[in-house]
Amino acid sequence: MKNWLLHILVNAVAIIAVGALLDSVQIDGVGGALLAAFILSILNAVVRPFLVILTLPITIVSLGLFLFVINAITLALTDLFLGSTFDIDGFGMTILAAVIISFLNLVLNSLLKDMKNG
Repeated sequence: MKNWLLHILVNAVAIIAVGALLDSVQIDGVGGALLAAFILSILNAVVRPFLVILTLPITIVSLGLFLFVINAITLALTDLFLGSTFDIDGFGMTILAAVIISFLNLVLNSLLKDMKNG
């Protein structure tokens, strides 16, 4: 449970950073980012595995690059569920936001792991 909450906080930080970097991503404050991170976490646990299995042939042919599209789909669903609290303009921007969030999550989780081990 503690790791899941930490993961939600890391996701919220990444979402806030994307909102600051891209004008096409609007977030209603820290609360909106935390709510978006919570919804995204649930979607990644429930919906994403089904999408990965359904699109496995495309993912293999694209050498895994289609996973960015799957991440964008879960991010678009988060946008759909939260309405004006979290809004991304267009699917192209959603893919870009998903790539940046994935990269930031990788970096932040790596830093947290190094701090925990060191």
